[in-house]
Formats: sequence, C-alpha cells, structure tokens
Amino acid sequence: MKVKLITTMLLTLSFLTITGCNNSLEADPPITESKGSRDLNLFVATDLHYLSPDLHDNGQAFQEYIKNGDSKLLNYSDPLADSFVNDVIHEKPDVVILSGDLTNNGEKKSHSELANKLKQIEQSGTSVYVIPGNHDILNPWARSFKTDGQYVTDYITPKEFTTIYNNFGYDEALSRDTDSLSYVAEISDDLWLLMLDTSKYDNNVILKIPQTDGEVSKETLDWIQENTRLAEEKRVNIITVMHHNLIDHSDVSSNGFTLNNHEEVLNVLKKSNISLVLSGHIHIQDIQSEKNVYDIATSAFGVYPHQYGTLHYSPNPSSIEYRTQMVDVEKWSEQEGIKNEDLLHFSSYARDFFYEDSYRKAYQSLDGQGYTEEERTEMATSMAKLNLLYFSGNSKEIGPTITNSKGIELWNKAKDQFLKSYVESMLNSSKENNHLTLSLNPTE
Repeated sequence: MKVKLITTMLLTLSFLTITGCNNSLEADPPITESKGSRDLNLFVATDLHYLSPDLHDNGQAFQEYIKNGDSKLLNYSDPLADSFVNDVIHEKPDVVILSGDLTNNGEKKSHSELANKLKQIEQSGTSVYVIPGNHDILNPWARSFKTDGQYVTDYITPKEFTTIYNNFGYDEALSRDTDSLSYVAEISDDLWLLMLDTSKYDNNVILKIPQTDGEVSKETLDWIQENTRLAEEKRVNIITVMHHNLIDHSDVSSNGFTLNNHEEVLNVLKKSNISLVLSGHIHIQDIQSEKNVYDIATSAFGVYPHQYGTLHYSPNPSSIEYRTQMVDVEKWSEQEGIKNEDLLHFSSYARDFFYEDSYRKAYQSLDGQGYTEEERTEMATSMAKLNLLYFSGNSKEIGPTITNSKGIELWNKAKDQFLKSYVESMLNSSKENNHLTLSLNPTE
C-alpha cells in the first residue's frame, strides 16, 4: 500500500497533483489526398479535468470537494475550456492535441459537452486529436454535486469514448490498435502522431476506484513497431503522445505516474528512431530525457498556471520548438462581456488561489510536529512559494530570497519525512522546463 499512500499524499497536499477497437493495421493505408511537407503549428494540452457546470450548483458539497482536492479550479473549468477554444480559434494552429484526463472523473455529460467545444475548434479549421487518461473511462468516481451532497452520475465505456470523440482522431486514423484506444494520425506527408492509450481502466468498476498507473501491452508494442517500420519506409517523423510519463519527472515518487514498463517502451521508441514524447498526468511542467528521447510533461491545464504547450514543426531539417503559453481567460472574458472579477483578473486570481491552497495544506500538515506558530507560517510560506515556481516549470527562478529564508532553514533541519523530501526535490529542480528546441531524428 506504499504506492497508494504516496499517491494520496501527493493529491491531498497539492504539491505533486500530482484506457476495444476493431480496426487493425493495414499493410498499405488507403490512398488519401497529399497533406504535403510543410511547417506546422501544434498546441498540446493535458489534464483539462473538465466538469460540466450542469453537474454542480457551486454549493457546499462542491466547495468542500475543491477544498479537499488537488488545486484544480473546477468551479471555473467551463470558462477555462471556452478560453482555450477562443485562443485556438484566434491563433489558428494546424493541430490541437489533448493527452488525456479530459474530464474530472469521466462523467458522460462532461465528455459530451467537451466534445461540443472541440467541434468549434475543428469548424475553425484546426484538427483535434485526443486520447483518454486514467480519469476518463469506466470511472466509478463520476459524480455530480448538489447542495451538501455528492451523487453518482453516468460514466462512459471505451466504445462510448471512441463514439463521442470519433471526429477527433478515431475516424481518420491511419491505423488503430486492437488492444487499446491507441491510433496513428497523419498530420502531414512527413509527420505522424502516435497517440497511445496508456491507461488501465478494465478493472475500475470491480475495484470501485480508478487505477492511476499506466502501461503499454505487448500487443500494443508490437503494433507500435509495425507502424514505425511503415513510417521509416515512408520517411516520416513521429511524435508520440501518451497520458502517463515515459520518464520519471519527480525525485519523490514516480510510481503511478511513469509507465509501469517504461524501460521496455523507451527501448521500442528509441529503436524506432522516435525522439519526442508529449505526456501529462503528473500535473507539473517538466522536461526530462533518457537515451536521447525527450519526454515533455506539460502541466495540468486545470491547475495553475493553466497553460498549454505550443510546438512549431519545421520539416527541413526536421525539428520541433516547444514553448508554454498561459490560456488567456481575461481576453475571453472581455469579449464575452463577463462581469466576474475573478475571470477579468484571472492571472492574479489563479495564482493567489494556488498559493493560498498550497500554504493552507502545508500549514495544516505541520500541526502537532512541535513547531511554533511562527515556524509553521515560515515553512508554509516557503513551501507555497516553491510550489508556484515548481508547478509552472520555473524552478530555475528559485533565488536566495527563498533558499536563504527561515522557512527553508527549518525544512533543512526537519526530520526525514515526505514533505522534507518534496522540498528538497523542488530546490534541486533548477532547469529549463518551458522551452525546448529538438532536432527530430530523420528516417533516412
């Protein structure tokens, strides 16, 4: 139960807020109109955790759920989604990728409403590709909220997922895996997306809890290699997308976040000449590499700083430039004539919410450990400041104001415990996590 305990602590403390297809690979995909070899702009977002506003009344039960949760701004998930759609429509990228945990807990109504929003994106000329995350399918925790109670609501099956999101990858796939909801999407003549369903949901209903860990089956690995061999023959570059992480993104814990068989998957991708993976799940903004394969974990869209990744693909030579961008809620609010001050000043509101939530949970966790009121305040303050930088991928900005603070001094002297290890991991994470320029290995 050690893994479960660690995962629960991560979620509770909000410090590390931290899937039946019937189409098999065809030897020669159907002939389609050439999409050309060209520069492309792609957006990638993950962990939207969208919750339909029809599933809550913003009442006591819902507010308690948010308070005891993992810092997701669920009360504003609808405006956040609308703001993202607005960003896409105005900036007109070629592709939008959503790498799982599309919904809060897999509510059927949340899926349906999100799909309607994605339809607006495709109608504007941008293609959308989705895969499920561990929250999205057969989730027995699907709930609605009314006054002071939580109520069971409908979840969806794997078949329903592909039906709801049929227009967002599944109906145009070059190839679909028979063992998962994975598929291959052709973006251009020389760029494919390998969209991997890494979630484990078949036993959720029996276990009465959604499994958080992920892996890729032997059958899916075989399917991947068939597709990558075909890509090599056609001299096509591949970007892999998955919900779970390929490489560890935390010194504190990787169990439940990194793929169970990550080494096996990494070796297959490396052998297949794939150098870039886009993931999520762990909620922090972090970039790691191993064996010259890069795994970019984009931070959770539903959690501060509410950002997504932008990628520019250049075919000659083949390369990717990745950056992050905060969703512009203020712009959408002004356009819509919104009067809510939280939304009109969303950047500061979201920052304050995350800071205060981090501070409160850190302060509470230090209760009964022999610290004075002043010491608990100092330690909670330093923890909250670190958390802001850590989650947003800006740990390199951690300076002496924090490192030389009384709070950090107290953490350094604290007895060995999870929280101390977490502080140390944040202090040791100083690197660039919001920008990467990468040469894709050409399939010569």
